[in-house]
Amino acid sequence: MSKAPASAARERVRAVVPKMIDLTEKVLYGDVWERPELSKRDRSLITCAVLVATYRPEQLKGHLQRGLANGLTKEELSELITHVAFYGGWPCAMTAANVARDVFEAEG
Repeated sequence: MSKAPASAARERVRAVVPKMIDLTEKVLYGDVWERPELSKRDRSLITCAVLVATYRPEQLKGHLQRGLANGLTKEELSELITHVAFYGGWPCAMTAANVARDVFEAEG
């Protein structure tokens, strides 16, 4: 099991919840995300869908960026948000669309 590199979001709260960050880096990103049964691209697709449906815009931003890095396209992420609107709710999807707009604009 490897350890994921630190992120700015995790560093902001490391002193408050050090064990949670340790588990995030070692177990979630160091083990679960590395399991071969699903590709990182598929894991990103699933994670983004769950974050949209559960209205988690703060976490969605980083996972949209991760999804693009893991091979998802802007078009696929856009379609994901549209699809989830019917299952997770319109307000969740509209918030996600605004987060995606910001991420896509920053990506160029």
